[in-house]
Amino acid sequence: MQELISTSEFSPLIQEYASYKLSLQGCSKKTVEEYLLDLRTFFRYLLAREQKIDPQSEAFNQIDVRVFDLERIGRITTEDIYDFLFYTNQQRGNQWAARSRKLCSIRSLFKYLVSKRHYLDHNPAVDLDTPKAKKTLPKVLSLEEAERLLEAVEQDTESPYRTRDYAILTLFLNCGMRVSELVGISLNDVDPELRSLRVTGKGSKERIIYLNDACRQALAAHLVERTGAKYANVSDKALFLSRLEQRISVKTVQAMVYKYLKLAGLGAKHYSVHKLRHTAATLMYQSGNVDVRVLKDILGHEQLNTTQIYTHVSNRSMEEAMSQNPLSGRKSKKS
Repeated sequence: MQELISTSEFSPLIQEYASYKLSLQGCSKKTVEEYLLDLRTFFRYLLAREQKIDPQSEAFNQIDVRVFDLERIGRITTEDIYDFLFYTNQQRGNQWAARSRKLCSIRSLFKYLVSKRHYLDHNPAVDLDTPKAKKTLPKVLSLEEAERLLEAVEQDTESPYRTRDYAILTLFLNCGMRVSELVGISLNDVDPELRSLRVTGKGSKERIIYLNDACRQALAAHLVERTGAKYANVSDKALFLSRLEQRISVKTVQAMVYKYLKLAGLGAKHYSVHKLRHTAATLMYQSGNVDVRVLKDILGHEQLNTTQIYTHVSNRSMEEAMSQNPLSGRKSKKS
């Protein structure tokens, strides 16, 4: 579960930085909280090293980081950051992605202090190399597994939320939206003719997602219930509601997806909500002849190279297909 954090845990300088990220850069509250969590860990590490506090002890988690004002942050060196990244790898077990995010948080702070506000004249993070990424391909459901997942919802006739859940999974598997985008959809974000809907992605950037026949059918069925007598007195305008008749949460959606993955016999494969986004992207690229630049816009990626991982998935599939040829194992009888 994501740990909650408050700006009151930091010096006024860091609170100013957090306000800048939220107000001027348009970062989401969740993104800013993740930056602050990383910075708190970094500051605690520096203080623990000075005060000879064991980073594995409970005392580490109680270290007050409000002492990190401009003067204290100005004493941070490149070597301090290297030591912190080594600590996160060796003692916290952070893989490259987590270490990269922590370095990104530190870089962001110093960029603000040096380049934006000119509070400092030296950036100790500017020349640090980003931890090398392990080249991995996204794990996705096959077409047959995606069908089984949807069938598991259809067969769950005892669930009062079957129509809602089917619409949610259909959107995930066809549109490739993020779970945070899905829970943020309101009724007025849906085109009256069900041709498209509007989502708000990372950095509060809006984009339009066009709907295919499967999405239109699933949404139409859900809207019959959502706008019917059952919810006539509900003031919340969210497209998808929880059992408490409030906007559905990310946690609730995740629990629902895990439930149906298990019912579909896919629970042991460690799929997740985000894997459904990968699945949609892969199916569109492999089976739908979708140009990678169009796929980039559908998924809301900032950079094309983020989307190009799905071209590698396709290449792997072609390689596997070649190995299935009955002649693939034949070897020449000539010596």
